[in-house]
Amino acid sequence: MKLFVTIFCLLITATTIAQDPHFSQFFSSPMTLNPAFTGKFNGMVRGAFNYRNQWPTINRAYQTATASVDFPILSNKIPYNDTWGVGLMGYTDKSAAGAVAFNYFSLSTAYHKGLDEDGLKQLGLGFQATYSNMLINTSKLTFEDQLTAAGFTNPTQEVFNNSTLKANYFDLNAGILYSMSTTDRNNFYAGVSLYHINRPKQEFTGVNYDLYPRATVHAGGYFPVGVQTTLHLSGLFSTQAGATETLIGGAMQFMAGDPESENPTSFYGGAWMRFGDALIPYLGLEFNNLRVGATYDINFSDLKTASESRGGIEISLIYIMKHPDGKFVPCPKF
Repeated sequence: MKLFVTIFCLLITATTIAQDPHFSQFFSSPMTLNPAFTGKFNGMVRGAFNYRNQWPTINRAYQTATASVDFPILSNKIPYNDTWGVGLMGYTDKSAAGAVAFNYFSLSTAYHKGLDEDGLKQLGLGFQATYSNMLINTSKLTFEDQLTAAGFTNPTQEVFNNSTLKANYFDLNAGILYSMSTTDRNNFYAGVSLYHINRPKQEFTGVNYDLYPRATVHAGGYFPVGVQTTLHLSGLFSTQAGATETLIGGAMQFMAGDPESENPTSFYGGAWMRFGDALIPYLGLEFNNLRVGATYDINFSDLKTASESRGGIEISLIYIMKHPDGKFVPCPKF
């Protein structure tokens, strides 16, 4: 029995050891990309929500969701061209049709130091502390001795002392971010983040697993290509325990109506590429301070037969409450 559980846990955690859960719309999940994004937006409060259903044809292989809120603080106590932000994030990742679940709760802070008089150039440093727990609901597991011609219909001989198996750990992440603008219609940024700095141990059924650090280099920007059109570009390279991920792409923003209005409605269309894995078309709509984005991974890796070329659907929502005095500072967007 102990041998079975050990082997099972090794299989389940193999993906976690290789690479953290990820979003194709990494640009819409700022605090899972880099803690230095905390507070780095044009407004008073930012709320974000992301949902990803990866490889849905493989028995709901992975379902990931995150919700976060961040905001600047002490604006009247620090220099005008500086920004100090804090944020909270909840994060859940489920696999094996919900039998295995990782749940995270994070607290982030970042200070962005203005490098010019107007704060159009800033260098930010961010930190994030995370509590994580792992749950395995054994009632949702199926075993070989249950398999019959009609499916998994036999009772299993496997016996668990508890219906739910648990493990937890604390984590520390950090990052830096540089951003700059030359006009009110462009912004460029580059950053580096490191997650699992303390290499926490996942202890489960007497076996320890080190969670290897994840390092990410990312960059992006936007600039006008017409009176009512703006091009957004972004990409990243991430590595963890020998596994790597590279994404690059962009989207065109088409503004409806007067582009000089306070809250113009915009449509977005574009695509990103995850090298060696998937093409990721993107559609978005922005109105009344809310941006909604949708992507669908078209898988072309060796897994395409099992996934039927369907890597997964992803939805993002970002709401930003703007400054009542109309203050505007260009910030990273994609």
